[in-house]
Amino acid sequence: MSVPFVVQFDPVAFKLGPLQVHWYGLMYLLGFALVAVLGEYRRRRGRLPVSRDALGDLFFYGMMGVIVGGRVWYMLFYYAGGIGWIWHEPLALFKVWDGGMSFHGGLLGVVLAGWWWSRRHRLHPFDTIDFVAPLVPLGLGLGRLGNFINGELWGKPTDLPWAMIFPGSRDEDIALASGHPDLSQRLQQFGGLPRHPSQLYELALEGVAMFAVLWLVSLKPRPRYLISGLFALMYGCFRFAVEFVRVPDAQLGYLAWGWLTMGQVQSIPLIAVGLVLIAISRRAPVLPLAA
Repeated sequence: MSVPFVVQFDPVAFKLGPLQVHWYGLMYLLGFALVAVLGEYRRRRGRLPVSRDALGDLFFYGMMGVIVGGRVWYMLFYYAGGIGWIWHEPLALFKVWDGGMSFHGGLLGVVLAGWWWSRRHRLHPFDTIDFVAPLVPLGLGLGRLGNFINGELWGKPTDLPWAMIFPGSRDEDIALASGHPDLSQRLQQFGGLPRHPSQLYELALEGVAMFAVLWLVSLKPRPRYLISGLFALMYGCFRFAVEFVRVPDAQLGYLAWGWLTMGQVQSIPLIAVGLVLIAISRRAPVLPLAA
């Protein structure tokens, strides 16, 4: 194979005096900005019968839902020390600089925020979720791009022509190459094991593909639950599939059978919910366009 690309970017985009602005944080900010702009575009086209100020409140609550839900979920299911932090180190929840966010928790946070906001504005919660769902893949894709720039969440070793080397996986590369002549040869040849760029797979599937499908389907008014169901089904299937080539979190490893990961376990309910929502959408009403 040709010389693989080495994923080695400076995670700091720029500095403002002592303040370091990281690419990952910029991806979050850009994602929220794009969601706000396209959300206002959809509101103006009558997709949700609320004012611009009310929509701004929805996006603010949704942003809080992403941050709080994503962090809490990570600490409950992915934290290296287990859930013992609740009693022994409760302040660990707020150490966001150590990293640690979960999409599934962020999604739950957005759903709860949307439900609460919908009750205040006397809207059906799924009319709100259907409105927001086509926008979420923008943030998802940019988040995966941030993971790629950081050189984290890499995939398994492969000899595919687009394989890449992640310097952060050096210790893992050495452990895998031990006792495997083929891997050992690649390690010596390239200085690291070429791996699946699983972050780019997720960028393409969870970001680009999901956005394209959901946006096109939602160009015309659709039955309630349909857009939300498609989102849940597509994300669950894409995440479940990519987990086969993505290295699981080191603190968890595989949960069973040498291949089942926490990401796959948490994606199964999403697939089921998506199928149910699509089924019940066949008899659901269509939200008319607002004036």
